Amino acid sequence: MTKATDIRIRSAVCAFEPVTFRTPIKFGGRVQSKSFLINVDVEVESRDGKRHASGFGSMPVGNIWSWPTDKLTADQTEDAMKQFAEAVVELAYGCSETGHPLELSYHLSAEYEHLGKTLSNRLKLAEPIPKLGLAVAASPFDAALHDAYGRLHGLNSYDTLSSKFVSYDLSEYLDEQFAGEYLDKYTLRQPKERMPLYHLVGALDPLTDADVAKKVGDGLPETLAQWIPFNGLTHMKIKLAGDNFDWDVERMLSVNRVAEEAQATRGCTTWFYSADFNEKCPNPAYVIDFLNKVREQSPATFDRIQYIEQPTNRDLKAHPDHRMHEAAKLKPVVIDESLTDYDSLLLAKEMGYTGVALKACKGHSESLLLGAAAQKFGMFLCVQDLTCPGYSFLHSASLAARIPTIAAIEGNSRQYCPAANKPWVKRFPAMFEITDGTVGTFELNGEGLGF
Repeated sequence: MTKATDIRIRSAVCAFEPVTFRTPIKFGGRVQSKSFLINVDVEVESRDGKRHASGFGSMPVGNIWSWPTDKLTADQTEDAMKQFAEAVVELAYGCSETGHPLELSYHLSAEYEHLGKTLSNRLKLAEPIPKLGLAVAASPFDAALHDAYGRLHGLNSYDTLSSKFVSYDLSEYLDEQFAGEYLDKYTLRQPKERMPLYHLVGALDPLTDADVAKKVGDGLPETLAQWIPFNGLTHMKIKLAGDNFDWDVERMLSVNRVAEEAQATRGCTTWFYSADFNEKCPNPAYVIDFLNKVREQSPATFDRIQYIEQPTNRDLKAHPDHRMHEAAKLKPVVIDESLTDYDSLLLAKEMGYTGVALKACKGHSESLLLGAAAQKFGMFLCVQDLTCPGYSFLHSASLAARIPTIAAIEGNSRQYCPAANKPWVKRFPAMFEITDGTVGTFELNGEGLGF
């Protein structure tokens, strides 16, 4: 099946941009203080070869999150993922097929596992790049392809997801439950005007002045108590240990105490939390006990928890006893690190997970497909961050703004690496200059990915 609107890839190039952090961020027991952006430019042509357009994609390498390992150093995993990003671009450059970006990405991604194993063997790595790491490294190419397609047709990419443009319905990518359906059914034709911003409260982040060992001194807030009025925050994502019960409970309650004081000062009466254990909890019982203890000590804190994120190990098949049915009766439990494809979503759903965390870093095409599946199954949906600055944050926010059931967007580059946002602030002030706890996603309505 072909469409007159199909495209062919003419060229693809990859470059890397260093990102320095103003303060370190800790998750999953690992600390990150620097990163690289993978930046990909793609040029495409129309099926008849008469029209050309360029697209761009950008995403942090994200190796610490997507490839946690004790067998390799962070520098080794970072370098391997950068080389895989280059390999994806070379693969795409040699692709002569035509199609919609969804189809081209689906076809090319079938080669990623083999490509990753070949690279890992050539580098003599102690273990191959995991599937999540492959997805993150390939995601800038996928984004650039969708961006170029929209620009070629003078349309927003989210308006090119119907049967008018896509040759195959969703049953081709998911299963027969989606026969006759296309992604336009599960996306919005206009972005949401504004969306609440989830602020990250990292495990190393000071809550009050008493927690500050050494000031950054760059004029930005140093503590949560300062960030709340500075950005008008109403949503806070709290990083927890998962293997230190008393610390986790006290951290949750401490954040709430600071928030209550700061919100009272500014006259805010309604705000929300999410709790992120970064898969460190030993079992679901830990989550249940944690929620019950928080509710016992502070019912208001419990009520403000909107969802729980990936509490136990990401390898669901290796831990079949980590079923979340009872925990999910208390709060939505969201799959994140485990979510790498449709099969993993189905398995998580069977194991009692009631929500899905989408990330642009897992691939634009895959995120759209999994977002459609989660909506059909009535699951809680959120879009989360990878400390995405600049273009990558705009991409993540555009995804959230176009999926109807997503209520908030996480964005923490303004906290940890704000310098990387500076080139974008004047062009999209409503996305980066935050005073009421929301981002102005109405700005993300241009051609391509929207910006």
